[in-house]
Amino acid sequence: MADGAAGLDAINTSAQGKLKSLIERIERLEEDKKAVSTDLKEVYAEAKGEGFDVKIVRKVVRLRAQDKAKRQEEEALIDLYISAIGGL
Repeated sequence: MADGAAGLDAINTSAQGKLKSLIERIERLEEDKKAVSTDLKEVYAEAKGEGFDVKIVRKVVRLRAQDKAKRQEEEALIDLYISAIGGL
């Protein structure tokens, strides 16, 4: 405990306030992240309930987020590699 108190003395009041502010922001963002994660799970469950393949839905979401040129390059490489091994 004494080491913590000595360390606290080494941090000036301004830095202590900034540190506390940063930690509180991180905590709020972590709470938001948890809420968004729960919301996403619910939407994917809804998609599954509607008969959609959740694995494919996730892939479509990932592809839509990807840059078009990067996605096209990746698809071209996949086709090239499949051709190189004689197809599927």
